Amino acid sequence: MRPFLIVNPASGGGRTGRSFDRISRAVKEAQGDFQAVFTTRQGEAVDIARKAARDGERLVVAVGGDGTASEVVDGLAGAGSVVDPEVLFGCIPHGTGGDLRRSLGWAGTPEEAARTLAVGITVTCDVGRVEYTATDGTSRTRHFVNVSSFGVSGCVVRELARGGRLGGGKLTYTLASAKALLGYRDQPVRWRADGGAWVEERVTALAVCNGRYFGAGMMVAPTARLDDGWLDVTVWKGLGFTDFLTKRKMLYDGTHVRLPNTFCLRGRVVEAEPLEGAEVLLDVDGEQPGRLPARWTLLPGALRVRVPLPRT
Repeated sequence: MRPFLIVNPASGGGRTGRSFDRISRAVKEAQGDFQAVFTTRQGEAVDIARKAARDGERLVVAVGGDGTASEVVDGLAGAGSVVDPEVLFGCIPHGTGGDLRRSLGWAGTPEEAARTLAVGITVTCDVGRVEYTATDGTSRTRHFVNVSSFGVSGCVVRELARGGRLGGGKLTYTLASAKALLGYRDQPVRWRADGGAWVEERVTALAVCNGRYFGAGMMVAPTARLDDGWLDVTVWKGLGFTDFLTKRKMLYDGTHVRLPNTFCLRGRVVEAEPLEGAEVLLDVDGEQPGRLPARWTLLPGALRVRVPLPRT
């Protein structure tokens, strides 16, 4: 299959555009001929991916960060029944966070990623769907493959969008998280899973997880699997700036779930609404598209993904 590359040259602080010669050489050596289209604005990859799938492209590849990959998945998942069921999603990770790469076990270099496109295996993954309130107040729907959350995580992503990228991904997210937490207070919300009783409480963040990682390697949901038909939900309460400094290791290795202010469950439908007029910001695979109220559902087995061969 000829790869159809959807390239975000601005991802990784512009590193993807500057490195595209290397990326193109790697793809050509591993796969031969390919087609590439560059995005020029946020959200454009959704439309490009949807059109590519409808036009019969069978290997649609995101080249960029988690946001680019999420947009491509959104385009493929939202393309409708006219899309060839054999279409594959692939990725050459080249962004800031790298969380989808971690969840799927993708390689870190363009050369390894290109080889995965050529000789990897195909797995079937679930896709998350979130209905939310956009920044302009309208109701929108978006698909995601890794993690969507709200609370301080939405504030972190907003800080990143304002130009807070410094150094590597982990450092960038650490600084943005620290900055967001300095002025943050737990926000009043009500939420429920699978139509159960509403829970009213103040939360630092609530993450609805298909994959395990967000925030450049934080293992927010250690037991999450991309193919198990469940959304893993992690709720943090009372997590402040000092906690972030002293418990940072636990956030990255997944042991934070043992803390008394962390609560975990599984479900297939999650709903959340703001209380007391709070503006509670969303994070969807590292992008900040809007705010609560929101509703998350799962599309089991909705995406066929190219991943590396298992290591022996």
